Amino acid sequence: MAPALRSHCILAAVRSATVGMPIEVSATPPFTDGHWLLAHNGVVDRAVLPAGPAAESVCDSAILAATIFAHGLDALGDTIVKVGAADPNARLNILAANGSRLIATTWGDTLSILRRADGVVLASEPYDDDSGWGDVPDRHLVEVTQKGVTLTALDRAKGPR
Repeated sequence: MAPALRSHCILAAVRSATVGMPIEVSATPPFTDGHWLLAHNGVVDRAVLPAGPAAESVCDSAILAATIFAHGLDALGDTIVKVGAADPNARLNILAANGSRLIATTWGDTLSILRRADGVVLASEPYDDDSGWGDVPDRHLVEVTQKGVTLTALDRAKGPR
């Protein structure tokens, strides 16, 4: 399917179900809020997530997505740092896109980047043997816009820096 897609920004998600959670459409990413699409690759203890946000499902990823949407995507780094501090075992790789902006975090899991002449690819792992793939360091926020790619370190104690 991928070779047939044409767009300025594409977000695709493939995720295993969270153990003990229902397998249902509302628990399947991407989650939506206005123009934003969001996918979570990882796991987080639902008990550390704030009560209240209107989640599409009871699964950890849906509740995390609702929390992120409630705080706003401009605060993604701060939100991930707070959740990561509350759950030291969390894996919080987030990918969010609105058509002109792509934001991602890596926290406790791998994230790879491929910078090509026709765009930028972010993926949990390289999907081919292209030598241009690089690793995004753990605990980083990645932002891709028409201006380029920005990597920002995330620190538990200080938030984004």
